[in-house]
Amino acid sequence: MAGSGRLALRTFPGPGWLRGSGPAVLSRLRDAAVVRPGFLSAAEEETLSRELEPELRRRRYEYDHWDAAIHGFRETEKSRWSEASRAILQRMQAAAFGPGQTLLSSVHVLDLEPRGYIKPHVDSIKFCGATIAGLSLLSPSVMRLVHTQKPGEWLELLLEPGSLYILRDSARYDFSHEILRDEESFFGERRVPRGRRISVICRSLPEGMGPGEPQQLPPAG
Repeated sequence: MAGSGRLALRTFPGPGWLRGSGPAVLSRLRDAAVVRPGFLSAAEEETLSRELEPELRRRRYEYDHWDAAIHGFRETEKSRWSEASRAILQRMQAAAFGPGQTLLSSVHVLDLEPRGYIKPHVDSIKFCGATIAGLSLLSPSVMRLVHTQKPGEWLELLLEPGSLYILRDSARYDFSHEILRDEESFFGERRVPRGRRISVICRSLPEGMGPGEPQQLPPAG
């Protein structure tokens, strides 16, 4: 089954950080599911981690999420950043979002403990628009995308610390996405040991929502 454990189907490699169920999926999602390894320098990753740690440390890890999508996590929304972190986020947003896209005003910060994971889900169109982008900090992980109507079609993304991932259009709407738990964390035959993982996630606004309208913390990403 695509949604549980390692996929036993024949796989087709993309770049070193993408693999999928076939060349058609890799081709179709070439611009919709993007990984940019090494997007952050070690110093930039340290800048973000150092700024987030005091706020996250005040929160306890939780094991029940309101939409049952996450296990072993703590999260927050953050809108005030240091000048150095703001410059990093602006560079991320310029790389991931089009000039006509408006972003949710707050950045979603999600902290997974080493045993934590994100279950397969599709972000609600009530909470975000056509593009989701995230920076991965601290630990490598594997993100799996599975077509909601054709579970034999899937894509896996290797997310190393310092990488940027972007999900847009079909990858965002037509595929569920998840972060694999430690015991399932393989990228092909490569074991990807999970540690604590922080993701810094930006989302475009849902279509028709203005930037001043009330916003709720989105589901996992």
